[in-house]
Amino acid sequence: MIKREMYMQRIRPFIGGELVKVMTGIRRSGKSVMLELIKEELTENGISSEQFISMNFEDMRNSHLLNAQALHDEVIARASGIDGKKYLFFDEIQEVRDWEKCINSFRVELDCDIYITGSNAKLLSGELSSYLGGRYVEFVIYPFSFTEFLELYRQCFPNTTAEQAFKKYLISGGMPYLYNLRFEEEPVRQYLTDIFNSVQLKDIVRRQNIRDADLLERIIAYVMANVGTTFSATSLSKYLKNEGRTVAPETIINYIRYCSEAYLFYKVSREDLQGKQILSTNEKYYIADHGIREAVYGGNMRDINLTLENIVYLELLRRGYTVRTGKIGEREIDFVCTLKSQKLYVQVTYMLASPETVEREFGVYDLVRDNFPKYVVSLDEIDMSRNGIQHMNVRDFLTAKEWN
Repeated sequence: MIKREMYMQRIRPFIGGELVKVMTGIRRSGKSVMLELIKEELTENGISSEQFISMNFEDMRNSHLLNAQALHDEVIARASGIDGKKYLFFDEIQEVRDWEKCINSFRVELDCDIYITGSNAKLLSGELSSYLGGRYVEFVIYPFSFTEFLELYRQCFPNTTAEQAFKKYLISGGMPYLYNLRFEEEPVRQYLTDIFNSVQLKDIVRRQNIRDADLLERIIAYVMANVGTTFSATSLSKYLKNEGRTVAPETIINYIRYCSEAYLFYKVSREDLQGKQILSTNEKYYIADHGIREAVYGGNMRDINLTLENIVYLELLRRGYTVRTGKIGEREIDFVCTLKSQKLYVQVTYMLASPETVEREFGVYDLVRDNFPKYVVSLDEIDMSRNGIQHMNVRDFLTAKEWN
């Protein structure tokens, strides 16, 4: 278990406070481990583990607690035997019917500190906010960054270079459990396929009551194949029509939204940098873990440019940036990133192998008139920075403490 200090730094100021701490993200991304890390920190700070009440609602031993009243009664009964503050940990809370009612009740009834995890974004957009408006704080937990992956990979293979580890990361992705499989190719593929099937069945088909699972699979396959590529629901509708499926664009939009709510995909809007407006068509999507794409769809090395984009995009999210694609004239900047008053531009490419590629990747910044940092990121080992635009090897970019 690695410390995931980047997340702990964000959570730490809220430990012991009255706000409900909510950790969301795709299944198996490490949310349960974050609960354990928080317990570990509380224990180190003198809190007795006897003050903890912990429940995982995917554990069959808790199947009798999957409604609000049963959970409420169980927790209140356990809490009556605890002196002092109670620390409540609820894993995969969305499995409990009307869970938000009892979470709000605990907050009112008990002297407690509450932590919950869930695998669906509607935890916050709907159910939770209606009961806890302004009384919760959210932390999205992502699969391992390359820095975290490298730390664990070197525990298995101490003499590995960063370059060798990155080649493995390109294929395997960052799901934490891969360490337990010693990153072996076939077990990893099977495990990631099982995660994908679980997300598709439990978090999308069942939760959204989808009847046409075949259509969902086709849409997911299309989005996976086209990560980082702009497309519209209309263009996907035409593609499916050629495949013999007549589907309204509105249905496609809903299905992709369900996938995003389950944290399988992340939508990136486009911003007109000259008109200063968000464009409403042709968004891009990236997958939560590129290892899942390789396991289910394949082609990470064939589509290396898109895979690198996906990796860089997730790293930007991990560090708290809001990310959009920038449109400037007829050209596009891969990522326009904002964090408070900071701004960052990032172009991602496989290799700067020709003068035309260099001109395309660096030249896109010619029309950007501000002084915020501008990067071109690639797998080249030689620094090709020019005109105030920084070029970085993608491994160095991903492991840098900060960008400036």
